[in-house]
Amino acid sequence: MPPQVTLIGIDGIPGIKAGDDLGKLLVDACAEQGTPLLAGDVLVVTQKVVSKAEDQVVDLRTITPSALAIDFADRWEKDARAVEVVLQEAVRIVRMENGVMITETKHGFVCANSGVDASNVGTGNVDYVVLLPKDSDSSARHIRDRVRDLTNCEIAVIISDTFGRAWREGAADVAIGLAGIEALRDYRGTIDNDGRELHSTVIAVADEIAAATELVTNKLTRVPAAIVRGYSYLVGESGIAPMIRDRAKDLFR
Repeated sequence: MPPQVTLIGIDGIPGIKAGDDLGKLLVDACAEQGTPLLAGDVLVVTQKVVSKAEDQVVDLRTITPSALAIDFADRWEKDARAVEVVLQEAVRIVRMENGVMITETKHGFVCANSGVDASNVGTGNVDYVVLLPKDSDSSARHIRDRVRDLTNCEIAVIISDTFGRAWREGAADVAIGLAGIEALRDYRGTIDNDGRELHSTVIAVADEIAAATELVTNKLTRVPAAIVRGYSYLVGESGIAPMIRDRAKDLFR
């Protein structure tokens, strides 16, 4: 049989609020829809529900924007309070131009708006935004450990979010937190089909898995997580750090 990987969206997750037992909700939803989690699965959970469960939601009515936030908002018809939250979540501003803010977060991610998101907040109020998890690897480990406690299954967990991409239009889901899976598969030193040694090929498998699951967890279907079944991944606990490119090698900084 040729290699096969199956994507299974997880439906039936209620609106998430702070303090919810996200691991149990995911386990119960998988069982309810007839696709219980199995050993070796990769569970991909979108950042939004993780952040909500961890109370990473900001009421913009509590924010006093700085002069920089007000100036940028006035020039580009933005909400100055939301701009201020983006600035507060950034450790470095990469670029602010044409209404776009590219920043570096404390996690080391270079992305739009420090990962701050106003869509699908779930409050029914436009005065709220959602932040990234404080420690997305820790979030992934917590879900992985909770699933293990409830099912006695060893799985991997990926926390995913949607990022833009240099050189290409459109966004794609990427991994921002990992547990039980190595982020990269390193082919350097192996021999290709022509007998040549590979010198630079390192594949971002965690990003590939995250991107694939967006096909079943898109923004409009209320499917905030997915099971990836059948992929033979490398078990490990290195977290997301190996995917953060060193500044000396990053031509976009």
